Amino acid sequence: MAARGARLVLAVLATLLLAAGTGCDSGRGSASSVQTSPAPDASVAGPPATTGSTAATNPPATSANVWSSTIDPTAVPLGDGKVSTTPHVGYLDTCTTAFPGGGASHSGDWIDTAAGTWNMAAKVAVQGAVHWPAADHTETDSDNTRTLHTNGLPVEFTTGIFPIRSEDPAYRYDPNPNHIGTQDITFGLPLDPTEAAMPSCTRLGPIGLLDSGVLLYSAVDDAGRDAVAHETQDSCDGHPDGQDRYHDHSIPACLLDRATGRSTLVGYALDGYGIYVERDQAGNLPPNADLDACHGRTSQVTWNGQQRTIYHYVATLEYPYTIGCYHGRPTAARFGTR
Repeated sequence: MAARGARLVLAVLATLLLAAGTGCDSGRGSASSVQTSPAPDASVAGPPATTGSTAATNPPATSANVWSSTIDPTAVPLGDGKVSTTPHVGYLDTCTTAFPGGGASHSGDWIDTAAGTWNMAAKVAVQGAVHWPAADHTETDSDNTRTLHTNGLPVEFTTGIFPIRSEDPAYRYDPNPNHIGTQDITFGLPLDPTEAAMPSCTRLGPIGLLDSGVLLYSAVDDAGRDAVAHETQDSCDGHPDGQDRYHDHSIPACLLDRATGRSTLVGYALDGYGIYVERDQAGNLPPNADLDACHGRTSQVTWNGQQRTIYHYVATLEYPYTIGCYHGRPTAARFGTR
């Protein structure tokens, strides 16, 4: 039970030391062809009427990030019910609220329903440390297009053992029966994305791709609940869906551990905008209150090799974690093509 919590506590302590100068849904929905698994190296309530719009004021670019507050990882606000068909700060703008159902079968002991919070440090993690030497993730930039390809396996990082074994404590809450399979997925994104006339909603399935080569899904499971809080993931916060696609619902602990600087690019959304981990001088991630309805802001970051003040999405400890809606025009992932 304590594996994920221990990683989180160590990560928080590490970022604090760096700041002081001492220094990884089931989503079990949409159908597509599934390739055979490789041989691993086996070692809805609506939002308040007064919530903001995507035009929320962004702080000016500075050399240091300053947040209005911080989130306690032992009492993270639960995202259940925070889905909408229009953009709102702290909500997920979904293309439908008629969810098919699925996800974790039992609420975890780390969830305090009465308080509306969950304890990230106490959440159970799927056991195992499986290496994937065949993992492949490439980026090719040409003309005005950024082409990303992945076979869906994590580069450098390990996964838990899936299907979840009956003797694994995680099995009690979410006996995920799915395997991790090789995929063939290509994304064609704009090198310099532009703001759309109106923000657009997110769907179940991929909403982006992380630098680990792992697909990023939205913050909800197939029941429309907070997937990060309810579903059991491995120590790198990933798990497979019904199409054997290994994916994350947030920026995983393994990437957060490495992103210790002020602003670190960790992936791309389907509209081409970057997804960043941004920290203040104490190593804290921002709260939702400092971001707009699409879960982003405009600040100075490294983009295409240059320091630029541009719009981007920002990781948080609280729901919806990465993307609330699309700021630009999303493209479709191409499955089974390269």
